Amino acid sequence: MNDISGDSADSSPETSQPSLAIWNGATFIHPLLNAYASATSILQQISMEATDYRNVDTNTLSQLSAAAADNHRLVGAHLAMIAGEIAHRSTPDLGANGLAQGRGFRTPEEMVKVTTGLSGRDAVAAVRAGRMIHHSQYPTENIETNGKVTTPSLEPTYPWLTTVGIALTQGLSLAEADAIRSGLGEPTLRVSTEALSEAAAQLCSEQLAAHGAGNALDPDRLYRRANELRDDIDLASVGDREQDRRNRRALKVIRRPDGMGKLIWDMDPETFAVVMETYDRTTSPRRGGPRFGPTKTQEHADLIRSDARTTEQLASDVFVHLLQTGAGVDPSQILGDVAPRVRLLVPSVDEKPHPGWIEGQPFPVSAETVSRLTCTGTTSEITFDRDKQPLDVGREQRLFSPKQRIALAARDGGCRWSDGDGHDCERPPSWTEAHHIRHWKRDSGNTNIADGILLCRHHHLLAHNNGWEIHRASKTYWLTPPVSEDPQQRPLELPSRSGAMRAYLEAVPD
Repeated sequence: MNDISGDSADSSPETSQPSLAIWNGATFIHPLLNAYASATSILQQISMEATDYRNVDTNTLSQLSAAAADNHRLVGAHLAMIAGEIAHRSTPDLGANGLAQGRGFRTPEEMVKVTTGLSGRDAVAAVRAGRMIHHSQYPTENIETNGKVTTPSLEPTYPWLTTVGIALTQGLSLAEADAIRSGLGEPTLRVSTEALSEAAAQLCSEQLAAHGAGNALDPDRLYRRANELRDDIDLASVGDREQDRRNRRALKVIRRPDGMGKLIWDMDPETFAVVMETYDRTTSPRRGGPRFGPTKTQEHADLIRSDARTTEQLASDVFVHLLQTGAGVDPSQILGDVAPRVRLLVPSVDEKPHPGWIEGQPFPVSAETVSRLTCTGTTSEITFDRDKQPLDVGREQRLFSPKQRIALAARDGGCRWSDGDGHDCERPPSWTEAHHIRHWKRDSGNTNIADGILLCRHHHLLAHNNGWEIHRASKTYWLTPPVSEDPQQRPLELPSRSGAMRAYLEAVPD
């Protein structure tokens, strides 16, 4: 194997009289660079005119698709080979002297990502595949030959995937290699490395043969095929793997600055099946679903197809409706003793229609939306005193009551903590705790709305543990930092985050 570790050509017979290639205005003399430049030059000569492809017959187009796939797999394998060598020259034991860190990158994956333009995920896959290729070609133990010691380039991370590394140089794609790796999993006490090696070899042989026949599995199906082999090897652990998938279920909420939100829902297979059954029943007529059947079914399908909403909007509205309906059947089972409801805040100072605010949202909704929501839901009147404070309950109880929490949410709009530089806390009311600005025990404070303020858990702890103090002057709340933070202890105003409250204060001046 040629030594290509230097920046210039070596002196082996193969490179003593190199040929030249010009690519992007640069001249290359190393045989590998020459070969890559030649390959690029050939690809650049292939037509990129849509009319040339529009005019080919269907059979030719299918053949072109297969040929392009072959090129793509070969390019991926060469990219992986280079990524593997970058990883070899960037091993952790080299530290700052390694290639990646020496060029200013934290990891070899980051270097591959930046220098190739790949996504982070694809760069990780390329490095992983490159390691497999290198492991399949380099010895795993030091070998002495004619007094020369050869050291392995990398310790095998996946020794049972050696055949996958070989297959990558024979036409297996990076995505297919990753499907085999993730589908087979790792050795356990019940599954030996040897058993997984045999399974990997079988999968590679099947997939390469299928490529030759033109009926290769796509990566998703290949993953399932690998998973089936794993189940055959370790039938006793099927339940464990099922439980592992179930343990990975999660629902994440992303709040966007424009008031919209996004859910990322990782579902275990059983949950996914239930959700997809509902999704399919909702949207299938749009996607070529039922076109005939009982009159009632046909009428329902016609209504869905003629609905002006997009398929995605239709699905969103249906799931919201299902949540609202289902939660109202028996809310005590999972949601406490009330069904979920959207709290609408309206600064109603006269009989005219006014816009309102959905609690926790920064932007108002129209008066028409207010009218619709108040018609279909329930409203609660919150009475304010002459100081624009909701009613309180004095010192009869220490904890703020549910009605007081509703009033605090309406007034504060969420955690009111601010650093004075415009970096206000963005936690909504549902994530906050009610803080006594006159401490219950230390100051004999009352559980009054005026002496309460909403703070998120982090800022509530900060106030109690780090010496921050909050005080009220009429309708305004101020945060005084400890001396350690500001020797002059200049107060910082804590504005309400509730758009409804701000609109109310503007409409009802002192």
